[in-house]
Amino acid sequence: MKTLLDLEYNKAAVIKDVGVKDATKRRLLDLGLTKGASVVLKGKAPLGDPILIGLRGFDLALRKSDAAKILVEG
Repeated sequence: MKTLLDLEYNKAAVIKDVGVKDATKRRLLDLGLTKGASVVLKGKAPLGDPILIGLRGFDLALRKSDAAKILVEG
């Protein structure tokens, strides 16, 4: 299974699991990163951290450490 970091630019994927713990998981779920949500990798910062994803009609910047724990399919 791939993570958000493995996505290709402008390719859609579906979230299968959010493997982050504690308050960070709650924050990500509140932002809409839930199972079944469609995401698209839109960009990366010049040094690779953070990444920018499209989600539910808005853009969201995520740390690479968090994105590496979010499993996607597609």
